[in-house]
Amino acid sequence: MLSAASQVLIRNQEYLEAESVLLVNHVNDGFAEQLCDLSPNASVTGFTSILTNRTQFQHDNFEQVIAATLPKKQFDLVVFYYPKAKAEAQMLLDNIRAISTESTRLLVVGENKGGVKSVVKQLKTDAQFSRKVDSARHCSLFQFSGLTVNPDFQLASYAKQFEINVAGTPLSLVTLPGVFSHGELDKGTELLLETIKLNNPKTLLDFATGCGVISTFLAKHYAECKIVASDVSALALAAAELTFAENGVNAELKLADGISSIDAKFDYIVSNPPFHTGLSTNYDITQLFIADAKKRLNKRGELLIVANSFLPYADALRDEFGDFSKLKDNKKFTIYSAIA
Repeated sequence: MLSAASQVLIRNQEYLEAESVLLVNHVNDGFAEQLCDLSPNASVTGFTSILTNRTQFQHDNFEQVIAATLPKKQFDLVVFYYPKAKAEAQMLLDNIRAISTESTRLLVVGENKGGVKSVVKQLKTDAQFSRKVDSARHCSLFQFSGLTVNPDFQLASYAKQFEINVAGTPLSLVTLPGVFSHGELDKGTELLLETIKLNNPKTLLDFATGCGVISTFLAKHYAECKIVASDVSALALAAAELTFAENGVNAELKLADGISSIDAKFDYIVSNPPFHTGLSTNYDITQLFIADAKKRLNKRGELLIVANSFLPYADALRDEFGDFSKLKDNKKFTIYSAIA
């Protein structure tokens, strides 16, 4: 089913006419299929940094790109689904200008509560012409043209580096806009790292690694352990790669849609699991993760996670593992342990 933003685009389909189209922050809602039907001769590229947003849609004129930065091609039209994080939006706008020409048209669409109206101010000095095309379904659609070309775009220039000390261990973390806990250490992750103790781990999975803080901390304490750091976001893995390089850590990076897609077993799975999708809370992600985690643990392997204390993870852990322990509960976050 089309998202509200995509519905607004379809009702203004005359603005979608172009020979080559790039969909930025493309989601799997059927819009690409409808666009290819509307413009069967157009070349359409769907870009996302989030693996779960990929589509199974196939068409001779449709290409899908999952990466941290936009494909280095030129497009007549760029359609930008505005993200909820303003810093990420600015980074992507700069990336869009890096692949644009003076004739490129830009359509920006998004939910009003997600901050899409900020794009007018963000492009005030970087677009010669702008107009509001439509406002419907709690969304707004804007068109820009005469973009100022930005040939010097470098993803690393948007990185934010900061120093932390967790349980007596100094770490240098590197994050990027749009990556969980950008620019600071999440309090739940901090409690997790201060609490857990591992027993001679040989293999470990850091699920939903974000900027790689869990992998980096554990690699410094368990140097012989083989660590796999997975995330659904190519942007997060780019940040983790920068963090690993800064700390001299070796870990395997894996773009993965859930733990079930990782074909390996581990002595430990350690995670601060995600529970947000877009602007809403989604408990299904972690419920599914717990259900799959036991299958990816070696015999007597251990699952260690941190969760907001109000979230109903105890029942899921009991259903899958039969028993579990609370290693720490400070009323805001709870550290859970479950043995396979």
